Amino acid sequence: MENSYKGTNKLITGIVFGVITFWLFAQSLVNVVPAVQKDLGISLGTLNIGISLTALFSGIFIVAMGGLADKIGRKKITNIGLILSIIGSLCLVLAHGAALLIIGRIIQGFSAACIMPATIALVKTYYEGADRQRALSYWSIGSWGGSGVCSFAGGLIATYLGWRWIFIFSIVFALLGLFLIKDTPESKAETSGKFKFDYAGLSIFIVVMLALNVLINYGSDLGWTSPYTIILAVVTIVGAITFMKVEKSKKVVLIDFSLFKNKPYAGATFSNFLLNAIAGTMVVANTYVQVGRGFSAFQSGMLSLGYLVAVLAMIRVGEKILQKIGAKKPMIWGTIITTIGVAIMGLTFLPDLPYTVVVFIGYALFGLGLGIYATPSTDTSVSNAPSNKVGEAAGIYKMASSLGSAFGVAISATIYGIMSKNSLEIGATWGIITNVLFGVLALLSIMFMVPKNAGKEDDEATEDHAA
Repeated sequence: MENSYKGTNKLITGIVFGVITFWLFAQSLVNVVPAVQKDLGISLGTLNIGISLTALFSGIFIVAMGGLADKIGRKKITNIGLILSIIGSLCLVLAHGAALLIIGRIIQGFSAACIMPATIALVKTYYEGADRQRALSYWSIGSWGGSGVCSFAGGLIATYLGWRWIFIFSIVFALLGLFLIKDTPESKAETSGKFKFDYAGLSIFIVVMLALNVLINYGSDLGWTSPYTIILAVVTIVGAITFMKVEKSKKVVLIDFSLFKNKPYAGATFSNFLLNAIAGTMVVANTYVQVGRGFSAFQSGMLSLGYLVAVLAMIRVGEKILQKIGAKKPMIWGTIITTIGVAIMGLTFLPDLPYTVVVFIGYALFGLGLGIYATPSTDTSVSNAPSNKVGEAAGIYKMASSLGSAFGVAISATIYGIMSKNSLEIGATWGIITNVLFGVLALLSIMFMVPKNAGKEDDEATEDHAA
């Protein structure tokens, strides 16, 4: 059945609905902080932890769930993800304090970890060539577009209906997703023997990620030379070295490092990590225009309208460019445009009106570049993954998105906080320069790792090359 089934528009729609339960709804909590804090009566610190838990848990477990999807079924893991999304959203709808908020956010993180790699693996299995690139475009519209719309959608729903309605809508979309993919046949890798899982690798990975996250987010509060910070740094470094040694010595692994021997896959994944790290620009620019220039939250949201329109408009354009000339050029063009957009937002010495115009243009270029980059990059990673490891490979690629975003935001906010002690303008400029460096590194990883013919080869050639 799996071999004869061809992916339909119904399946693409169901997949997009699944993807936006995280990118559109779960992410909206970032933009309704005052309303949630007032309603639940919890501290800002607790709420910030609640917000970051979803991205962190999705980043930590996404590779494990991608590998699991290959072994026990990609449709099954997608369905589990959608059911977890409903449970997590329900916890938030019913929350009356910190407990259900935290539990709900953790469950939403697990949900995203299931949905993201499993749906990409379904696309790889059931669509070929131009159809696959089209399906991945819609997947990207769900994720990049969803994250662009979430500040408006979240703010709008919270203002007129109340913030809990964000998660009622999320439940509705998850139920629709379950309905739309129910007729899709199961897809999994051919395996022989008993099911095995790398529990040791996952345990070490969780410890490393938690230590690194706490180090970046709370290092400046604890003091960079305090014993706690030094212990966290040591745990992170020793843990990372141990993890790599353990993974290389085992047959059943959490992260198969041999995937990175495939240069196009490695280039797409590294550049994806770095371009998601540029998300820190949004935190720096939004905070600076509100604190330094007296903008309201709504006005600062309006500044990023160009980002939203550009990213949605350009994703299908990126797909068409990919089909005409391959993946490398649009990935390079997209990265350069994004980096220029970010760089001009650092011109904080400009007076109010010119700076406002510059930030608006910067956001539009940011979205334009990411829109061109999105589909060629995702297609390069998926088409270069061996068919028996596509869930795991997609998991690593999407983990790069989640962790890139989490660390980019944390690093940018930390640098902005440290440098703002002298002046807000200097703080914003240095926060932005950090993100320009991420853009330059992303550009270098594409130039040196993605071959000229990426995206032009037919599926069989790339799969043979990857295997």
